[in-house]
Amino acid sequence: MPTATRTTAAATGTRSAAHSGRTFEELPVRTRGCCSDVAAPLPEARADDIAGVMRALADPTRVQMVHMLKAATEPICVCDFNAVFHVGQPTVSHHLAKLRDAGLVESEKLGIWAFYRLRGDLSPAAKQAVALIP
Repeated sequence: MPTATRTTAAATGTRSAAHSGRTFEELPVRTRGCCSDVAAPLPEARADDIAGVMRALADPTRVQMVHMLKAATEPICVCDFNAVFHVGQPTVSHHLAKLRDAGLVESEKLGIWAFYRLRGDLSPAAKQAVALIP
């Protein structure tokens, strides 16, 4: 008798085939991957793009930054992010670098300050992700 049948019978408190005198029909071995049709994998570049955007937005501070940039009518100075989040400039710069590396934001340096905005040429994955943020 298959091990799975014995385990199931013991777990449910029922008698196994050896004790009850019943016989069980042996089922054919299931072919791997035959139960459901699945979609073809995404092209590798598309999957990488989506994963990069998801990683960049996997932090609540970065989601907040994108929310603010989305609502802004003009670029936001890095100093304003420092004030809003009550964290140091290196931390804010780290978060903005993650967003920039994912292709979500771009910056312009004016004097000693950098001003950030959402990119105008967001990838399809980035557009969909940004659309989810109010």
